[in-house]
Amino acid sequence: MSETIQYAPRLKRIGLIVPSSNTNVEPDCMMLCPPGVTIHSTRSGGYDVETIPDSAEMRRFVRQSVDKNCKDLMDARVDVIAYGCTSATLSDGPEFDSAFCRRLMDLTGRPAVTTAGALVEAIQHIGASKVAFTSPYVKALSAESVKYFKDSNIDVVTEVVFDRELNSLEQNALTPQDAYEMALKADHPDAQAIVVSCTDYRALEAIPAIEAFLKKPVITSNQALMFVCLKRLNIPYGNLIEGGRLFTGQVGQTSTR
Repeated sequence: MSETIQYAPRLKRIGLIVPSSNTNVEPDCMMLCPPGVTIHSTRSGGYDVETIPDSAEMRRFVRQSVDKNCKDLMDARVDVIAYGCTSATLSDGPEFDSAFCRRLMDLTGRPAVTTAGALVEAIQHIGASKVAFTSPYVKALSAESVKYFKDSNIDVVTEVVFDRELNSLEQNALTPQDAYEMALKADHPDAQAIVVSCTDYRALEAIPAIEAFLKKPVITSNQALMFVCLKRLNIPYGNLIEGGRLFTGQVGQTSTR
């Protein structure tokens, strides 16, 4: 007699566009992937990984290959498009980010999420209007990120970057310990949350330790991207402790240190 195979349903597919040198966004998103959701990625290259990724490079990068990326993901019949590079649209401001997101939707007929837009949505979801910001970006790109948040009605009360400029591979090599130490350095008494930006920054694993020490919610690029994708798909996201307070809903307690 033949055997009936028991298997879990695969309900929804996230289509992820990833910079070619990025090896952190996919593992982070998989850590926050609930049962029944799968992730399918396509890579976008055409840049020199040894070059410092400044604003000009990010603006050039975001404007290439997106048509092919979207077609490749639609071949996989994905349900939502996630753009897995924060600085590419942060550098151009909220208006460009919104227009780029609409373009992704027009190309695919699917909901689309940019990481920059997801950061703002996640910050608004936890009710924060004042944040501390840290990233591995060059100073000019970090300053443009601060302006992006300001233009989105979010006040950045402190901004911390690394002492030296890092290329793509050097950003990729940073550890959760780096993210933890930089977040603590960025904290400010007026900050209601800590924002750690960059999809190729291994910051997700540092969230529990940062939140435990600072008693404030932490928002990272990959965490925010998955959070908003799951919202778009109407998939429950609660109690994923790897996602910190954004996922567990414990966002009301802040430190008075």
